[in-house]
Amino acid sequence: MPTPPTIVIKKNSRHRGHHTGAWKVAYADFVTAMMALFIVLWLLNSSKQVQDAVGGYFRDPTGTAKKAGSNQNGSAENIKLTKENMNKLKEELQKSIRSISDLEKLRKNIEITVIAEGLRIELLESAKGTFFESGSSRLNENGKEMLVLLAQDLSSVPNHVSIEGHTDAKPYGERANYSNWELSADRANAARRIMQQAGLRQDQVSQVRGFADQRLRNAVDPFDASNRRISIIVQYLTSPADEDEKSAASAAEAANASPESGDQAPAENAAEKNKADDYFSSA
Repeated sequence: MPTPPTIVIKKNSRHRGHHTGAWKVAYADFVTAMMALFIVLWLLNSSKQVQDAVGGYFRDPTGTAKKAGSNQNGSAENIKLTKENMNKLKEELQKSIRSISDLEKLRKNIEITVIAEGLRIELLESAKGTFFESGSSRLNENGKEMLVLLAQDLSSVPNHVSIEGHTDAKPYGERANYSNWELSADRANAARRIMQQAGLRQDQVSQVRGFADQRLRNAVDPFDASNRRISIIVQYLTSPADEDEKSAASAAEAANASPESGDQAPAENAAEKNKADDYFSSA
């Protein structure tokens, strides 16, 4: 009987490469794309403040671009805000305000000027109320957004800030215990709270003042809506030249003091003492 032939079965293993981990890469790309999609959808439904914060991070991840006047290394020019260069801060603030498209309609209610005390930023009210609710110290959304923007810019400078509240000459309602004095002070204090929450340093605010209608912006029309305003004043830093000038003035004043007056003082005191002794001895 013949021997049956040997049957050899060969398995083809050339297609095993399809079962490697290459699919994981494609899946990871898909998950990443879905995550990016959901982040975009979340941002589209977020508030303007959140959108600006996220956008600011991607524009400046290190957060040092606006560290002007500090020891941080940022893209901004280091500015020591004295009388000689306060205009640089004015330009930076105007640039920041122009970059916010939502505040386009409010630009006519924002006035920035260099004055003897420093840089003054004024938020002017309109007849319908621009930054505050009418007759109240409560800030509306426009007021909060503007003060947050200003606080973020001013927090990076070493200068002190004073905040003033002003009203028009129209008496405040019928409340006997609340007047334009209280309203102006409360509005200034409300602005301080928002700005410090947004980044203004606790020791940066030097004064919070309420002037009621005593410093009218439009004195011709005391009831004009622009008289109702908040003034934020960035005070000058004293430069070395100012210090030298002040020291020289003090030295000159001391040098000009008459030496004769110093000699006369003991003599006058002695004469007064002798008169007093004579009086008591005669009594």
